[in-house]
Amino acid sequence: MTSRFFIFGAGYSARAFAGARADRPVGFAGTTRSQEKADALARAGIEPLRFDGKTLSPDLVAALKETTHLVVSIAPDEDGDPVLAATAGRLAGLAPKLRWLGYLSTVGVYGDHGGDWVDETSECRPVSGRSRQRVRAERAWLDFGQETGVATALLRLSGIYGPGRNAFVNLRNGTAKRLVKPGQVFNRIHVADIAGALWRLADDGQGGVFNVTDDLPAPPQDVVAHAAALMNVEAPPEIPFASAQLSPMARSFYGENKRVSNAGIKAAGYRFRYPDYRAALDGMWADGSWAGDGEGDARSPIKRC
Repeated sequence: MTSRFFIFGAGYSARAFAGARADRPVGFAGTTRSQEKADALARAGIEPLRFDGKTLSPDLVAALKETTHLVVSIAPDEDGDPVLAATAGRLAGLAPKLRWLGYLSTVGVYGDHGGDWVDETSECRPVSGRSRQRVRAERAWLDFGQETGVATALLRLSGIYGPGRNAFVNLRNGTAKRLVKPGQVFNRIHVADIAGALWRLADDGQGGVFNVTDDLPAPPQDVVAHAAALMNVEAPPEIPFASAQLSPMARSFYGENKRVSNAGIKAAGYRFRYPDYRAALDGMWADGSWAGDGEGDARSPIKRC
C-alpha cells in the first residue's frame, strides 16, 4: 500500500471520496466526534479516529505518521483553523511522508459580485463572519504549502447535494421552498464531483486554488421545480424573498450573488460527472440514488406539496 489518506472532518463529502476508490489499494483514516458517526466511517472503509478540535490523541498521531495525502474538511472558527491550531506548527513533523494536501473551502469567500462571473483570480469580498474566517484559513494553508513544499490544493465548493441531500428529499419531507429573489442565482456541486475533483488533484499531486462547482448557476426555485416535475408532484408555491421567514444564516446566503466559473478545475484535467443540476437530478431520479441511506430510504412516502 503506497498511499495513506487521512481526512480531518470525515463527513458527507469525505465518505464519497473514500467510496469512489473502494477497489483501490489505498488506506483511509478519518476523524469524527461521535460514536455513531465513527461506526458509519468504519462501514465506509475509513478507520475512525476521534478529534475534539483541540487535542491530538496518540492514535491520531500514529495515523498522521503514515499519512501521504491529507484532506482537511473542518470549518475554521474565531481561533482559526482547528487542525493548524491543534498541531501548533508541528504538522510537517507529525506527517513526515506527506506529499499532497487538499483543503475544502467554499465559494462564499468571493462574497457578493452582483451576479457577475468570478474565477480563482477574482477578488475575495467575504460578507459573513464565517466566510472571513475561511479566507484566513485558506491563507494559512497556502502558507503551510509554501513553507513545507507540500503540494496544497484549495477546493472552493459551491452548495453540496447528492444522495440523501437534494430537492427530492426536501419535497418528500415537505420542507422544499421556492424562494424568489429577482436576479439571484447559485452554483451547486454534486458530491460525486467533489470526490472526483479531489482524486484528480491528488493523483496528479496538483496544488493551487480551484473552484469545484457546476456549469449552470441557476435560481434556486428552478431546481425545486425541476425535481417536482420528475417526481410528478406539485411544486410548492413561489414565496417572495422580501416576505420570507428565514434564519439570519439562511438570509445571509441570499446576500451573495455571483456566477462561479469552473474553468480552472477543467484545465486541471477533471471532467464533471454531473455538469448541471438537471443532469444530476435526472440521473438520481432514474437510478434511485436520490434517497441515500437511512432516513432517505426510497420506500418512505413522498409528501405532496
